[in-house]
Amino acid sequence: MAIHLVLPVVASAMKTAIAVLGIGKLAIIPFLFASIAYFHYDQFDPENRILDVKQLLPSYDFIVVGAGSAGSVVANRLTENPNWNVLLIEAGGHENEITDVPILSLYLHKSKVDWGYKTEPQNTACQAMIEKRCSWTRGKVLGGSSVLNTMLYVRGNKRDFDHWVEQGNPGWSYEEVLPYFKKSEDQRNPYLARNTKYHATGGYQTVQDSPYNTPLAQRSFKQPKKWDTTSGISTERSKQDSPSTSSQ
Repeated sequence: MAIHLVLPVVASAMKTAIAVLGIGKLAIIPFLFASIAYFHYDQFDPENRILDVKQLLPSYDFIVVGAGSAGSVVANRLTENPNWNVLLIEAGGHENEITDVPILSLYLHKSKVDWGYKTEPQNTACQAMIEKRCSWTRGKVLGGSSVLNTMLYVRGNKRDFDHWVEQGNPGWSYEEVLPYFKKSEDQRNPYLARNTKYHATGGYQTVQDSPYNTPLAQRSFKQPKKWDTTSGISTERSKQDSPSTSSQ
């Protein structure tokens, strides 16, 4: 490995160890060194890294603002037409070695990859916060908020979509958007994939259970039955009342 590739990885390992564990537990650096070296794609696989456009065209057929979960998909779909020029712009920068580790996403809140939004003052929430305003973490980075959400996959609630229609937005009911959720999904859990009314396979978005769940997670699934509510397997079904363990 060339020295100019080693040094950034060592620096990254130390930065991550200090940020997550504090200065007193640097013994974990060898482990982080190996992990970061493996995931440090911008150094070890520059050909597959997303590159900034150095020179813009005089005009574009489409300009997509925001390279987050939605913007990236929209831009990708538009480029399927070879006759269209598409520009995707993003205010943030590239991901880094920490953003590639889902469990570290909480340490990225209020960082340079977070817009740092605050909610409006709340009457029934955020009561312990300054001015009763909660932080609203949104990603300012390539990948958007998907970089900060621990790779959880949860669809919006059916009632929210139906409420949009009631407010005068035709075409946005849950039943009307459900085919698009299914089209994008590649459901890898057999117990969900067989429910073809709400799930599908073969899409761009791979969804599967986390390979490891704590015993506490299993107890969470059983708890709703004790509360005498209808317990569902998936939060993406008609009754969204069970915890989510799916990851992207």
